[in-house]
Amino acid sequence: MPTYPVDTDPEQIVRWLLAEQQARPSILRISARRTAEVREIPERREFHLGDEEREDLSEVATVATLEIAPAHASEGWLLTIVVEDEVGPTAAGEGEIDLEKFYREFIRPGRGSATVVAEVQDSAAEARLTGLLNTIEKNRHAPGRSKSGGRKPV
Repeated sequence: MPTYPVDTDPEQIVRWLLAEQQARPSILRISARRTAEVREIPERREFHLGDEEREDLSEVATVATLEIAPAHASEGWLLTIVVEDEVGPTAAGEGEIDLEKFYREFIRPGRGSATVVAEVQDSAAEARLTGLLNTIEKNRHAPGRSKSGGRKPV
């Protein structure tokens, strides 16, 4: 499936999803997880480390991933938000997290760098995803829902 970057604010996407979930069960499949990735320290002059010191050290990055897909896989798209945090403390546990925790721990405080990418099966799937992104950007919700979705996420 072709993959491309999406120019929609990750916070806007997550806040829209939270509002949708509060109003009724979602028509989307949403899964979030966090992991810790151990990485080699890059060779940089400002670190003043030799090869042996760099081999003995590593850095840990916390990576949070949110995957959003249609309820029916036949619609052929996947939207993924990835937040990489190399500076903050490592995650208190790895594994599945819920959408509110993803928002509280990674989006709201602006931890790390966030990217949004889409995967689409074909042009029809891309059109469906583009329609959803337009709905999110305009903060539209199904009839009977307020724009804020009731209470604000915490």
